[in-house]
Amino acid sequence: MLVVITYDVSTIDPAGIKRLRRVAKVCQDYGLRVQNSVFECIVNSTELKQLKYKLTDIINEEEDSLRFYNLGENYKSKVVHIGTKDSVDLEDTLFM
Repeated sequence: MLVVITYDVSTIDPAGIKRLRRVAKVCQDYGLRVQNSVFECIVNSTELKQLKYKLTDIINEEEDSLRFYNLGENYKSKVVHIGTKDSVDLEDTLFM
């Protein structure tokens, strides 16, 4: 399934900057950055639970925000991309 993850982490102090880096690193382990604070991740239900757990363990819920948009298995007809940064087939080989 395709899950879009967006986040907004407060960076007014050094702890926030560290949280921001940690959130981005965890998201990179599961998917592809498509915008500054937006990742597209192809995951199964177990991986999604792990991802949510890891991210909620990092953020400060009083200062930061996470959003998960579950687009499901038939996501290709639900995503429209316009502009720079060509779309990548997340189910294709990303590295050679």
